[in-house]
Amino acid sequence: MVSRGKLRYDVYQEKVAFELEDLLGRLEQYGKEMDDYHEKLTIWEKNRESERNKLLLEEAKLKQQEGVWMEARNIRSGFVDKWIFRRRRGNVEPGVGKMVSYLNREKRLDSVVGCRPVAPATPKGIYLYGNVGSGKTMLMDMFYSATEGIVKHRRRFHFHEAMLEIHEHMHDIWKNRHNDRSVQSSTFSWITSLPFDVKVKEWLIGEERYKQEVQTKHILPAVADKFLVDRKANKIGASVLCFDEIQTVDVFAIVALSGILSRLLSTGTVLVATSNRAPEDLNQDSMQQDIFRSFLSKLEENCQKILVGSEIDHRRLIPNTTGDQCHYFWPSNSDAHREYEAMWHDITKQAGENIAPRIISVMFGRSLEVPESCNGIARFNFEYLCGRPVGAADYIAVARNFHTVFISGIPVMSMRIRDKARRFITLLDELYNHHCRLVCLAAASIDDLFQGTDEGALFDLESFQFETETEGGKLRRDVLAAGSAGSGPPPSGIISLLSGQEEMFAFRRAVSRLIEMQTPLYIEGVRAFHPFFQQHSQQLSICSTSSSLQPSY
Repeated sequence: MVSRGKLRYDVYQEKVAFELEDLLGRLEQYGKEMDDYHEKLTIWEKNRESERNKLLLEEAKLKQQEGVWMEARNIRSGFVDKWIFRRRRGNVEPGVGKMVSYLNREKRLDSVVGCRPVAPATPKGIYLYGNVGSGKTMLMDMFYSATEGIVKHRRRFHFHEAMLEIHEHMHDIWKNRHNDRSVQSSTFSWITSLPFDVKVKEWLIGEERYKQEVQTKHILPAVADKFLVDRKANKIGASVLCFDEIQTVDVFAIVALSGILSRLLSTGTVLVATSNRAPEDLNQDSMQQDIFRSFLSKLEENCQKILVGSEIDHRRLIPNTTGDQCHYFWPSNSDAHREYEAMWHDITKQAGENIAPRIISVMFGRSLEVPESCNGIARFNFEYLCGRPVGAADYIAVARNFHTVFISGIPVMSMRIRDKARRFITLLDELYNHHCRLVCLAAASIDDLFQGTDEGALFDLESFQFETETEGGKLRRDVLAAGSAGSGPPPSGIISLLSGQEEMFAFRRAVSRLIEMQTPLYIEGVRAFHPFFQQHSQQLSICSTSSSLQPSY
């Protein structure tokens, strides 16, 4: 890409590229080793479960015999008889309850089945951190694309998407646990057909339920198992998780990310992550310190930490030669409005379908009405998307369903519309992460859009995801930046208005991404990277394969 003029040479990016290339080379062998390990593990788990059921049935037979013996002796009442009955039960199952019987059974299984197979050594992942526009996400995405065909199980998440999926998995697990409490649950169906008395069957169900409770006592490991690989589907192989913009905005984020990432790293997942903070600086508010320290230790043990130290926002240096293909129209006057409408008309005409409203599904059973849509293209008003109580889940749904999004009526952001500004930046993040083409009709240029007011900072620490400086607190701008969208001096008073580092990074990320989204390099990538075109390509491939398999006469 450097030789073709697509990227400007950067020594820090080159160093990261070499490290990622080295990791990619080690993953192929690691995948083979993990295939072998998972095959052994599957056999070991099946043998252990089989032996465990045998032990349970042996204990159940003893209890059944005990019940028949008691019935034959007609022991029905009386203090002495009850005392003898309790003593005999104590001989069959010594201890204080299900916990002791469970642990005793597990010890016997260890001696019968043997130890769990040992997993191969996991290659160290990579944790990239650095300034806005330094190329962290670009490099991670290049690596993720290169793992196709090499790694069996791979996922790429952004912070918002990961948090929403964690919530969804937690909800599903809690719901399933509630359903499984029923005696008639399919989980215990094998017990109901056994030739035992009702009381013995109830004892067996109690033992099985206790085993499940022990194995799923902590919900986060269970969520982690569903997060990357569906182990119930008997999938095997190596796994890679690419996580963009790791951050700890609140207590839930710290607890959830610590529990899930620690579990994945412990079970052989290779992590490649980006952030704007070094790992040790993620938790600057000192929330849940013990949990965070444990997570930090696991992260440092399993990941190489690399600073992408460039102070240049490379998005501002991407050549912008779009000319009459501008996608950001300002100010919001009659001329800009006419050009905006003309682009909407041209693009929808090329799509070849009628413009109509559409309802799209959102996570957690919700839906969102899209006022105008046409074959992967949608149009909204700013107030509709950012002036109502909608959030990341809605924006992810929009970004996944539409490769081109028109937004009109974008105002200058200020304290007066602070919540709308927060939503707008979250929307920008998701459109950018899904590589959507964005066409805007705004009241001001990109550099002047987030101006703040004398009332105070536009953004605060708890607003949403944010970018973070690696060194120093100054707002760095590249005055040599070329291109129509991103050139120009800093907005007047911006440094004093944005009072803290976190606020500055939120602003800088939004501006940086808006600038990149106007460049030819980004717009050309929409067709290559957006889910809409990838799904369409897969469908065409399936149809082509199906057609080639038809018999000829």
